Amino acid sequence: MSKKIILAMWSGPRNISTAMMRAFENRRDTAVWDEPFYAHYLATTGLDHPMREAVIEAGETDANSVIETCLNVPTHPNRHGEIPRFWFQKHMTMHMQSEIPLGWTAKARNFFLIRRPEAVLASYHDRRANPTAGDVGFARQAELFDYITQMQGTPPPVIDSDTVLAAPEATLRALCDALAIPFDPAMLSWPPGPRADDGVWAAHWYASVETSTGFAPARAPRSLPDHLALLADACRPHYESLAAHAITP
Repeated sequence: MSKKIILAMWSGPRNISTAMMRAFENRRDTAVWDEPFYAHYLATTGLDHPMREAVIEAGETDANSVIETCLNVPTHPNRHGEIPRFWFQKHMTMHMQSEIPLGWTAKARNFFLIRRPEAVLASYHDRRANPTAGDVGFARQAELFDYITQMQGTPPPVIDSDTVLAAPEATLRALCDALAIPFDPAMLSWPPGPRADDGVWAAHWYASVETSTGFAPARAPRSLPDHLALLADACRPHYESLAAHAITP
């Protein structure tokens, strides 16, 4: 029997992370989990997010229970009717509060998805006005990258959303090589529409990805109001620290 493998993607919001989840979900050998720690994050921080109560009700608020599920590849068929070999998890870095143990990540093959702060903030502001640094998770992403690098003894793979959108096949092939898993051409396109694996919050956040059938070209840069431009400047060093390690296929 093939070895079961956990794949943990660490991203911030508005960062083609759901499109990446679609790419992995379209593999017949993979099951996916959408933002496992979101309910815990909202329950412990008290933050007022869109659909807050629905997210908490639908999810698991005990972090240790979430971790246990993260470490167990599902044994039931995925959406393709196959028993999965790979257990892909789309993690939001800001959800990983300091009290959550991180040792479990040693059992996963981790990689990081990054995006320019200006693009993240412009997109986030469209859905939830006036984000803070904590909302977009750049600092926490850098902390998690440093933690996993120290734990593994080598930096985990990093991919930039601009690179994915400019060259999807080459970038995903390079990512799969870095993760020591086979590339599957099914990752490059998928049927439109919602998924049973999408979080309940999809109704607020996933309008664009639900009409997508693959990776679309990157949007032209947008100007930011002054307060968000300042926030982008504050986030940029964290982005650049990871961008220095990004895969260039």
